[in-house]
Amino acid sequence: MSHQVEPFTLFTDFDIHLFREGKHFNLYEKMGSHKVQKEGRSGVYFSVWAPNAKEVSVIGNFNGWDSQAHQLLWRWDDSGIWEGFIEGLDWGDIYKYGIKTYSGHYLEKGDPYALQWENSTNAGSIVNTTYYEWDDKNWMANRYQKNSLDAPMSVYEVHLASWMRGVDDPNKFFTYREIADRLVPYVKEMNFTHVEFMPVMEYPYDPSWGYQITGFFAASSRFGGPQDLMYLIEELHKNDIGVILDWVPSHFPGDANGLHFFDGSFLYEHEDPRKGFHPDWKSHIFNYGRNEVKSFLISNACFWLDRYHADGLRVDAVRSMLELDYSRADGEWEPNIYGDNRNLEAIDFIKEMNTIVYREFPDIQTIAEDSSDFPKVTKPIYDGGLGFGMKWMMGWMHDTLKYFKEDPIARKYHHHKLTFSTMYMLNENFMLPLSHDEVVHGKSSLIFKMPGDEWQKHANLRAMYTYMYAHPGNKLLFMGGEFGQTHEWNFSQSLDWHLLQYPIHKGLQDFVKKLNLIFKEEKALFENNFNHYGFEWIEANDEDNSIYVFLRKGKSEEDVLMTVLNLTPRTFDYKIGIEEGTKWKVILNSDAEKFGGSGIEAEIKWYEETGWNNKSNSMIITLPPLSGLILKQTEKKLLKKTDVEKFEKK
Repeated sequence: MSHQVEPFTLFTDFDIHLFREGKHFNLYEKMGSHKVQKEGRSGVYFSVWAPNAKEVSVIGNFNGWDSQAHQLLWRWDDSGIWEGFIEGLDWGDIYKYGIKTYSGHYLEKGDPYALQWENSTNAGSIVNTTYYEWDDKNWMANRYQKNSLDAPMSVYEVHLASWMRGVDDPNKFFTYREIADRLVPYVKEMNFTHVEFMPVMEYPYDPSWGYQITGFFAASSRFGGPQDLMYLIEELHKNDIGVILDWVPSHFPGDANGLHFFDGSFLYEHEDPRKGFHPDWKSHIFNYGRNEVKSFLISNACFWLDRYHADGLRVDAVRSMLELDYSRADGEWEPNIYGDNRNLEAIDFIKEMNTIVYREFPDIQTIAEDSSDFPKVTKPIYDGGLGFGMKWMMGWMHDTLKYFKEDPIARKYHHHKLTFSTMYMLNENFMLPLSHDEVVHGKSSLIFKMPGDEWQKHANLRAMYTYMYAHPGNKLLFMGGEFGQTHEWNFSQSLDWHLLQYPIHKGLQDFVKKLNLIFKEEKALFENNFNHYGFEWIEANDEDNSIYVFLRKGKSEEDVLMTVLNLTPRTFDYKIGIEEGTKWKVILNSDAEKFGGSGIEAEIKWYEETGWNNKSNSMIITLPPLSGLILKQTEKKLLKKTDVEKFEKK
């Protein structure tokens, strides 16, 4: 092997121009390490952006980690890129960049564009490829239907390291392929339409759950190599299940191998700590005003959609990006040029990112994890919006959990916590999340947020899920919630799968399976998710009985569902207003015995021609205790043409 770095480049002048303008969106094809041929000789080309370095060398297992052996060449165009070809290197070789700074420091850094990192304290970068013979053509050709805003999206949120682990060795991770064997049939059986993976990008510190990333272009080596993750995604696609990836363009850790102080200067992060340091997470915030950083981040978003066939990106911590004063006291932040707290550079970055990914991948979704009241997050950019496809409905989540924690006796004093979301539900395209954040740090599992004995806890949770699935918006449920995981989520151990031996937990799992099926099959629940045609209150004000009744409507007049929530442990006959000529059938009763309920039948006793709830007719129905019911309109007598003509003559 040659002990010198030879001149070589993958960059054209136009590439460099785009990179410096912040307009290069597939840098992963140029930056990093690439196996290439030079004059018939095989080797690896390296390129890294380190404009303030004095020297940059490739160190690795092939040169004894000697910083003098392979010094990269500084590009003549002042782009800040160091590059060169080393003959004889191959896939699997481990390397880092040795960086000498002008201040006399020597740093050893992982490759920001590396496709794989070592899963060890050494955290070396590995020469690899994202080449893969994909076998998901059918999914990719038709996914625009599955990912559209008028399709049902029911998302199962998964942390790969703790969804399931081996029984023989609870400390051992399953590989991506072993996870595929177990997760794919499970998600399919449970009728979820999508999975969302908490970050799969390389991260050094397990307790960060993946949100402190060092290798933005690398699939985490904990579970295998790039092609193994591709296999998992491909298997999901072949089974008609979409894949959303958590993406973290908001911050990165101060890890010695990572982006922080990369070339001895504040390169990727903002130099001003008021903009560049995150007080909550003790991490560093990207400098969104720097063009090369924008190229890096938007290239990264495109990379996961392009090379890994992801169907969407759930963008983490959007509020912390939008607000200059996020988690900061007075004096710790500086207003923008207009004197307010909007981070104008981050807002421009978000708009550009959404513009590019939807232009390049029009059949995906970007989803904002955003708890702010920032306007028009999911509105088009030409309309003054940020351009996201959807936004997590955090207000709904907090109000709902707060309500359901209440003892049923006291619920009448909190009745409008469950009606309030319908005042603003059309402001954005919302996804209703019950996410990992709600079942950690002493917040307890979902089942233990519910009041009462074991039976009541399960009854409450089933009723809450009924409300969630019937409420306008798409759905997200964190793993374990579907069967009543009792422990708080622990990132370092498997879910409590043994609970499924108990009928009440198995019943809850079967109930979520049925809810997902109804959500997928009943157009009334998704066709008008994001417009005012899809929802109508029948009874919103019966706080004395803690009862709620509302309709969901599809595009066809026949597609109408009614949801009835009885959120006290009482059983009684209840009168509900209905349109003249309609008949109804119960298609889901959360109190059914097979779901762990008491088995009280939700019987429609009789129909009346007396008006009620501002409707011309009414029906009397038995409401089981602590229950959620979904009824389907089975009949509606439409006016005949002759009747319409007579009416018009009058």
